[in-house]
Amino acid sequence: MKHSNPIRNAVIAAALLLTTGTFFSCSEDKIETIEEYPNWKSTNEAYWSKLYNETKQKIDAGDTSWKIILNYTYQNQTNPSGTPPTYRPDQYIIVHELEKGTGAGTPLYTDSVHIHYRGRLLPSTTYTAGFITETSWGTDNFNPLTARPAQMRVSKTVDGFATALQNMHIGDHWMVYVPYRLGYGVRKNPRVPAYSTLIFDLRLVSFYKL
Repeated sequence: MKHSNPIRNAVIAAALLLTTGTFFSCSEDKIETIEEYPNWKSTNEAYWSKLYNETKQKIDAGDTSWKIILNYTYQNQTNPSGTPPTYRPDQYIIVHELEKGTGAGTPLYTDSVHIHYRGRLLPSTTYTAGFITETSWGTDNFNPLTARPAQMRVSKTVDGFATALQNMHIGDHWMVYVPYRLGYGVRKNPRVPAYSTLIFDLRLVSFYKL
C-alpha cells in the first residue's frame, strides 16, 4: 500500500533486508549465500496463470465464492467498432469470498475506508508461508475484539487493492490476489520485490466520503 501505518515498523525493518534477495547462512568454516527469490518473475507469472485458469474452472462449475474482477481502470470501456474489448489475465484481480457482508453500497475511488488487512508475498526460500509485507493488526492471529482497522483513501492504494475495495460491502471478508502489474509492477520497493504477486486478507469495516 502507499499509505503510512506505524504498526508495520517491525515488518518494514525486516523487509529492508529482503530487497536484496540475498541472505547469508554462517557455519564454522564457510559462509553460504541463500537467494530468497530465485526465478521470481517466472515463479509469479506461472502462479498467476495457474490461479486464473483454476478460478475460471471453479466459477464455471458454479462456485460463487470465487470472483474474477477486471481492474477498475478498464471497466466500462468500449471499442470504436462496438465489439467488447478483450483483456489479459493479469488485468484482473481474483477474489475468494470468505464471509459475505450485509452492508449496502460499495466505496468509491474518492472515498476513504476503515479496513483490517494483511498483505503477503508468495512463498520464498526462507518464508515458506510468504513474507508478510504489511498488516493492520500486527499479530499472528486476527482478533476482532482487539484489532483496530486502518484508515486509508482508496485512491492512494495500488490498482489491484483499489479494485477490490470498490467492489466490497461492509462486513465482507475477502482473500484478494493481485498480479504484479496491478501491484507494484516491475520495480522493487523497500517491502516488495519486483514482479511480486500480492495476496491480501481484507475485512471492510466502513467507508465514507472525504
